[in-house]
Amino acid sequence: MRPVLLLPLLLSTAAPAAAPPTPRAPLEEAARAMGGLERLRALRALRLEGIGHRVLLEQSERPEGPWAVMYEQRVELRDLAQGRVREETEQRSGAVGLPAWTKGPVSIMADGVAAMERGGQRGPAGATQLAEAQERLALSPERVLLTALDAKDLAKGADEPLQGVPHHVLTFTWERGTEKVPVRLYLNANTHLPTAVETLDAFPADPFWSVWGDVRTRTLFSQWSLLPGGLLYPQQLDVERNGVPSRSLSYTAVQVDPALEASAFALAPELRPAFEARRAQTLDTMPLGNPRSPPAELAPGVVQLPGAWNVALVAQEDGVVVLEAPLASGYSAKVLEEAARRFPGKRVKAVVSTSDAWPHIGGLREYVARGVPVYLLDLNRSIVQRLLLAPHTRVPDALQRTLRRADLRIVSAKTSLGSGPNRLELFPIRSESGERMLMAWLPGQRLLYGSDLVQRGPEGGFFAPQYLAELSDAAAREGVKPERVFAMHTGAIPWTEVVAAVSQARGEGKPLPSP
Repeated sequence: MRPVLLLPLLLSTAAPAAAPPTPRAPLEEAARAMGGLERLRALRALRLEGIGHRVLLEQSERPEGPWAVMYEQRVELRDLAQGRVREETEQRSGAVGLPAWTKGPVSIMADGVAAMERGGQRGPAGATQLAEAQERLALSPERVLLTALDAKDLAKGADEPLQGVPHHVLTFTWERGTEKVPVRLYLNANTHLPTAVETLDAFPADPFWSVWGDVRTRTLFSQWSLLPGGLLYPQQLDVERNGVPSRSLSYTAVQVDPALEASAFALAPELRPAFEARRAQTLDTMPLGNPRSPPAELAPGVVQLPGAWNVALVAQEDGVVVLEAPLASGYSAKVLEEAARRFPGKRVKAVVSTSDAWPHIGGLREYVARGVPVYLLDLNRSIVQRLLLAPHTRVPDALQRTLRRADLRIVSAKTSLGSGPNRLELFPIRSESGERMLMAWLPGQRLLYGSDLVQRGPEGGFFAPQYLAELSDAAAREGVKPERVFAMHTGAIPWTEVVAAVSQARGEGKPLPSP
């Protein structure tokens, strides 16, 4: 007998190859692990109490950390059946002047309208708040599997390790109204539970995150617990943005399908048009300046443009220097138009960025796209380079379209800029709070620009006397003797007010009368 004659028989009895699993299979396994697909679909509401903290990346002393922290207590109602969200918070942080627990605004989203309640009064919120509420309804632990199952483009990617454990990776597009948000879902290959949800999004109306363009947000679920009724739910959420910690929340109580009062989500009909108007606003479309505080000429050829973040124009013989590039490219474009209108025939020869706070540097990309040299502190080179290289594919700006090389002028010691009566001298401040700041001195006008170190308090006086002391010490060190000072959040005031406030804080003089 020839052995080869057995080959057809062997082939004919071999089992057919198993069909590759569909992308839905891991989701169905995950749903079973959480208590069943029917249980998830039947959920109507959640009441969640928690404690946690937010990492104030933009308010911290250094981009690399350690970071300032805001502690929070919160109660959230999620009406899954009606698509509504309500959140109440209390906040506390020594880093931002909240030494005791302070009631924060109440956030409400209902019927596609986002609102904020302060002091019992409800007003419109914006696009950022709406997107955050919509994300909780679509990508939270109890809803993300259902959202993925409903996605038209659900696909299974290659398995990846996460936290040292193998994970199945699913990709899909979350349709948030007319916007399409790419999502990656990580499912633990052993427990089948969702470990992380990752989105790629942009926040053009957020003064902090808009500056980074495309933002990758990863929300991690952990500390899973079996709740009454058979639902498995995570007791801890951790959020990272662009690979950096952003928020951590520990749930202290989770109530399934609580009774909800309609009044908790009630919004007056007149809020809708006000919300829609605000929703359409971004930092790029924000009008230049502040209608309640017109531009001020601080000296001949020196004009401050007040706003939430101030900008100043300094005209010199060979061009205009712009002090600060806050917020966004669109805002900087308006500043450049204003400079051309006020000083016709003079080019913008330079922009000076005096600190590393995110809203302070958000408009630098427009200047780079137009070939304007940027003066900045040596310690801020890294964060500014990161800003300029950040992809802005979801909401493209001029630099994303031109990809121009930046002309960065690094300031590590006294640096002169221009000549004549409006000559500028730039000095690193090198203090505790002002470590990442420059001050700009106009010796011909006896006028000092104090970056972010001069801020009025909400009831008169000054916020953080430490800031004033650091600026005063830096001025004395450099032999600067100003008559007036202005800053990112302050118009021009007599230098004697700063001196008196510092003297008072150090116990050297009598209290300064409130302005």
